[in-house]
Amino acid sequence: MAALPLIVTRPAPDNQRWVHALQALGHRAEGLPLMDIGPSRSPQAQAALQAALADMAHNTACYRALMFVSANAVRYFFTHPLVQAAAVTPATLAARCWSPGPGTTQALREAGVADAQIDAPAADAAQFESETLWAVVAPQVRHGDCVLIVRGADGLNNPEPAQGTGRAWLATQLQARGARAVFAPVYERHAPAATPAWQDRLHQLHVQSAYWLFSSSECLQHLAALAPALTWQAHTALATHPRIAQQAQALGFGRVLTTRPALDDIHRFIQSQS
Repeated sequence: MAALPLIVTRPAPDNQRWVHALQALGHRAEGLPLMDIGPSRSPQAQAALQAALADMAHNTACYRALMFVSANAVRYFFTHPLVQAAAVTPATLAARCWSPGPGTTQALREAGVADAQIDAPAADAAQFESETLWAVVAPQVRHGDCVLIVRGADGLNNPEPAQGTGRAWLATQLQARGARAVFAPVYERHAPAATPAWQDRLHQLHVQSAYWLFSSSECLQHLAALAPALTWQAHTALATHPRIAQQAQALGFGRVLTTRPALDDIHRFIQSQS
């Protein structure tokens, strides 16, 4: 298995970091981002974030926690002009910082959040997701609490969470406890631009059998939309969550394998398949 290419589909800047790390571990890793990330431009998202910051300015303890859905949520929150103008920093946050997994936790540390302020699933958790996080943080939540969910959005006009996502599930759990979720989109997800160079790269990677690493269902959706004529029977999808695995199966990958999402776990999983 290790002799075949391993295609990393994560968005930049994580894509190249993962490619280099996997290459250092001996894999033939190559990158093809299947998602673009950028700052949120939605007026609704800007208004939601501004309202949340105004609440913080009025009462620094107004939020029980800030739940960051991903490393990008951390990066785009603390570098957002509105956040910087409001002088909200890791040092000034009175709230807990909730993280669904190790990538987000590392981004919080790099931003300057102390470990003692971070709540996250255990490193050996079966999955890193909202459901696993909830088991850790539920005892904190009291009736009347508010939790700010810092997240991404799909394009300019969709600042609300998609139905069926972990964020919507978490909001439901909070509501059942008499608490409230407030959403603050700070970045946008888009399909990559299908330039001629990008299309050429995709076809080059498609020519020979490869292992495709998917950590997002949206990356699979973008692949299906951008390359509807390509078939994937000769390729193997490595999915970091059962829901992602289901989408890879629906797209027609010849083999679909599910692995834990941490880089070391993926490395060990690939070794176990060889």
